[in-house]
Amino acid sequence: MTFTEHPDCAAAVSLAGQLADAARSIALAHFRTPLAVERKGDGSPVTVADRGIEIEMRRMIRAAFPGHAIRGEEFAAEGEGEFTWVLDPIDGTKSFVTGFPLFGSLIALLQEGRPVLGVIEAPALAERWVGCEGRPTLFNGTRVHTSACSTTEQAVVYTTTTETFDAGERRRFESLSARAALRRFGGDCYLYGMLASGHCDLVIEVQLKPHDFMAAIPIIEGAGGTVSDWRGAPLSVASDGRVVAAATEALWRQAIEALSA
Repeated sequence: MTFTEHPDCAAAVSLAGQLADAARSIALAHFRTPLAVERKGDGSPVTVADRGIEIEMRRMIRAAFPGHAIRGEEFAAEGEGEFTWVLDPIDGTKSFVTGFPLFGSLIALLQEGRPVLGVIEAPALAERWVGCEGRPTLFNGTRVHTSACSTTEQAVVYTTTTETFDAGERRRFESLSARAALRRFGGDCYLYGMLASGHCDLVIEVQLKPHDFMAAIPIIEGAGGTVSDWRGAPLSVASDGRVVAAATEALWRQAIEALSA
């Protein structure tokens, strides 16, 4: 049985939209306002908006699906079972606190560890991508598709930053991206939405956590793209944080060959 055939599918998709609505409302209430920025143990920033969004999303999930587990960026995991919601209340907090609009909220639903539903919500831009296993990806309600790019030389390549790459990762990224038609930086989760909509062709990242990439998987795959770790293995909660997403399988294979060398 695919997720679309599951009796809870329609309710889960509806809830995901409501979660994104809530995230948008809370984020916009704080965006471009004076905010106290704290530093977590790993040095990354966090604000009252990050925590407020996750608290509200967790409340909504518990009310709708009390038997579902929840895993988020800001608070401890809750429960266990067939279904797990994976939440990143604000992906791109550095962008958020500096007034840059390319931050987002990420919502994923895993079934037995497999991402079957994903939402990328970009509050400041009123943009939303929704991917559901067995269905085409939607952008603001309209079907989207990745580009037809099949070679590195034709590709528009994005990464958020190379500051997090180690020496070997940077060498491989530089070797690959130097052959591309265009290389750009910045964007966090917004890059996966651009890939799904055909505006870029290859996204390469490192040091990501499951809450950073799980929502993107159904979105990219439902738009015709391919996503994996740098070795070509499917992404999971145990992945090493290195992610490559491509518009086509042919382009993905070239990227994997370069990144795993």
